[in-house]
Amino acid sequence: MTATVTRPAPPRGTRRARRRVPRQTREMWLLMLPALVPVALFSVGPLLYGIGLAFTDARNTRVHETSFVGLENFGRLLTDDEFWSSFKIGAIWSVSVTVLQFLAALGLALLLNQNLRFRSVARVLAVVPWAMPPVVIGLMWKLVYHPDAGILNDLLGTDVNWLADFSLALPAIIVVGVWTGMPQTTVVLLAGLQGIPKELYEAGEVDGATRWRRFWNITLPQLRPVVVAITSLDFVWNINQFGLVYVLTQGGPGGQTRLPMLFAYEEAFRYRMASYASMLGLAMAIVVLAVLGLYLWRQMREAK
Repeated sequence: MTATVTRPAPPRGTRRARRRVPRQTREMWLLMLPALVPVALFSVGPLLYGIGLAFTDARNTRVHETSFVGLENFGRLLTDDEFWSSFKIGAIWSVSVTVLQFLAALGLALLLNQNLRFRSVARVLAVVPWAMPPVVIGLMWKLVYHPDAGILNDLLGTDVNWLADFSLALPAIIVVGVWTGMPQTTVVLLAGLQGIPKELYEAGEVDGATRWRRFWNITLPQLRPVVVAITSLDFVWNINQFGLVYVLTQGGPGGQTRLPMLFAYEEAFRYRMASYASMLGLAMAIVVLAVLGLYLWRQMREAK
């Protein structure tokens, strides 16, 4: 004969207490609601709608009836030579601007971290480009590159049309991209430099380490998390750049500066192929996530 042991049921009050949402959690969501609603309406909603358009034949016309086409747009993308040309240009642009931004910003951050005279004024002037809209920056640099009245040709004594030359247009806008994005990278690196304990440098001096050895063995390793974060953000911002390049060249001459976002813009608003433009955006998002994932994985692996 076996005896069965039954577990007593918990009181009703206990069950209700477990199901009830804590007051702090409710208040937290209530306070976050004003910020979450606009994000859902203007970011998440359009994003999901754009992903859905990528698998249709939608066009920016009133008479066209939209229908589901599956991966037809993706197949067109794989065989589109113009897309691969813009993708190549976008890769050159984003990698070049990101690397040059980091190198220039690192040098400027090291300089601003020294005990210089008027250091506060120099720090303020260094972030001025950050406060300027991309359209204003583009118009300003168009005047700098102007073939007849540009200050660059006056300084060099030349009459080069920088933004219309097939071999010079891309390097010219890369310079503008570096100048535009350098301030925020400088600010982040400067904050990282100020967070490095001075005791580490003092210990290096006691051990007889040169300034270069202290930079290589102390500064760079201590800045590694900051460098990984800011270069990742810079890469995403640069690959998605549109307004600055559109004002400067509108993708010309002959498509030599047509970045992927400019190509998608043309497909959507010039040729009214909303579905194909959505597929381009989706493909670029996947590529960016894959590249960033690989980059962050390698950095985390090396850090361990």
